[in-house]
Amino acid sequence: PHRTELYEDAPSACWPIVYSPDYNITFMGLEKLHPFDAGKWGKVINFLKEEKLIADDLIVQAREATDEDLLVVHTRRYLNKLKWSFVVATITEIPPVAFLPNFVVQRKVLKPLRTQTGGTIMAGKLAVDRGWAINVGGGFHHCSSDKGGGFCAYADITLAIKFLFERVQGVSKATIIDLDAHQGNGHERDFMDDHRVYIMDVYNRYIYPGDGFAKRAIKRKVELEWGTEDTEYLQKVHTHVEGALNEVKPDVIVYNAGTDILDGDPLGGLAISPQGIVKRDEVVFKAARSRRIPILMVTSGGYQKRTARIIADSILNLHNLGLIDKELAISGAGNPKVEQMIRDSAKDLTNLS
Repeated sequence: PHRTELYEDAPSACWPIVYSPDYNITFMGLEKLHPFDAGKWGKVINFLKEEKLIADDLIVQAREATDEDLLVVHTRRYLNKLKWSFVVATITEIPPVAFLPNFVVQRKVLKPLRTQTGGTIMAGKLAVDRGWAINVGGGFHHCSSDKGGGFCAYADITLAIKFLFERVQGVSKATIIDLDAHQGNGHERDFMDDHRVYIMDVYNRYIYPGDGFAKRAIKRKVELEWGTEDTEYLQKVHTHVEGALNEVKPDVIVYNAGTDILDGDPLGGLAISPQGIVKRDEVVFKAARSRRIPILMVTSGGYQKRTARIIADSILNLHNLGLIDKELAISGAGNPKVEQMIRDSAKDLTNLS
């Protein structure tokens, strides 16, 4: 396969948390024309720093995915289309982008998205090496190999999985657990006939993208009604995550942890509380860790002002519960003491649930 910097080993002292200041989209107030907080990724990191969980030199610096990286999934024709500003305006749903020269669009809009995409690919390898990884950005689940949309210009979830299949020995089955409020039609189209990938998708059945063709790729489909609340939601997530992982035990889980399920989200139409989101992430990580399946989390949709705080709170909660742990991660595989610790904590988790 082609050479890529995305698979160089991260310093072992780092947390498997991937981020770059280049994730954030800021220019001329244009970002205010989209119902989102275009600096949410940086805010998550700032909250985690305030809580002393991480420091700049302890996170893995994301690198931008190159054309060659992107071509592992994307068609050349699609990448060429992104050289037209009006195409990017349509995909990102920021109409004035259509009137900007493309070099500005590349630098101010697409480079942040390419860097987040590189981050997801890097986090895929980290997850397998360390047992878990979080890309503070990414989760562009509406983009497939030849079509973008819904603010998603690159298919980072598809890319991360294809990279793992092609480059990492022992990874031949993946499960996508997509809990963003929207249907993840991008990865669904990409893996339509790929039996190595099991897709579970929980979403509001009435909102974008309503992609009936893509739905055929979903192995476990949970369609929610408007205004679904915590109790029903968490019960469904718990039942189906357990069911999915009991049905097929994958070599890696890609968890699309969209926060647009939050009550009041202008696009999601669901009514989950901040505590409900934290609990949801806990349910998914418990299921993965108790089965010792590496898990990669991406943050996906959800751009209200309070979203960044909730994502940070969730990561802190996972840490407080011992579901993510820097030490365990670093000294992971093949270390008998650690293997025993993992077995013990898996036992504890089973007793808890």
